[in-house]
Amino acid sequence: MLKRQYYITVGLVLLVALAVLSLPDQTSGKLKLAVGGLFLPLFGMAGAAQTLVEQASNTLAPRSTLLRQIEDLRKENQRLREQLMQTQEAWRENAQLRQALNWQQRVPWQLKLARVIGQDPANWWRTVTIDAGKRDGIRPNLSVLTSEGLVGRIADAGPDRSTVVLVGDPNCRFSAQIQDPRDKSVVAKGIIAPSPSSLDRLLVDLMYLPGGSLLKPGQPVLTSGEGGIFPKGITAGQIVDVRTNDYGMNLEARVKLAVNLNRLEQVWVMLQ
Repeated sequence: MLKRQYYITVGLVLLVALAVLSLPDQTSGKLKLAVGGLFLPLFGMAGAAQTLVEQASNTLAPRSTLLRQIEDLRKENQRLREQLMQTQEAWRENAQLRQALNWQQRVPWQLKLARVIGQDPANWWRTVTIDAGKRDGIRPNLSVLTSEGLVGRIADAGPDRSTVVLVGDPNCRFSAQIQDPRDKSVVAKGIIAPSPSSLDRLLVDLMYLPGGSLLKPGQPVLTSGEGGIFPKGITAGQIVDVRTNDYGMNLEARVKLAVNLNRLEQVWVMLQ
């Protein structure tokens, strides 16, 4: 049965072939073009599939290689981030140093630049250690400041480092004056002392102010020069608010310090 079907199929193919060959040349050519047009898309799809297979084989990589490349990229990104942070920190330090040097040239005092290398948590963070000592001309009770204002005074000096007691410490009380910002006249004088009612180390009290003094928030507070430690005219801070004391006989003012004592990095020691 199968052989019979096979012979019939072969016979039909031969008849079709003879019929095509017996056609005129023009008709035969059109027929060939039509047949070719039917199979051309199939040839194109086959070629495109082969191209995709070749591209995929060229781009695919083992999983271990991809993981290694990802890890290399992660390390490179981390290295670049660290370099950026170092560059930004160096730029910030250079800007601070340039600002400090420009300020040093404008003030009438002889100053020694020092870095803060430690703080003492046992004293409510009211003292710091600097990397300058007796070899640099440092001695007790010298004034310590920044371009923003007063920091404190030298409490103890070693050969190459010293301890600074900060404004707001009980051992750093001093006479201060309130200045009228309009004409720079002195409005009142008092004593800067720690604020027992505040845990904010940037707030201190200005005590023993005369009753009836015209005090307003925002007025600048400067050293008065009295007491023999701090020279006159160093900015200490500005008034936050005012309250009466001793049945209105005296006034007290809260003062916000001009220097952020929580972020001290470099200070100046006044040598004279």
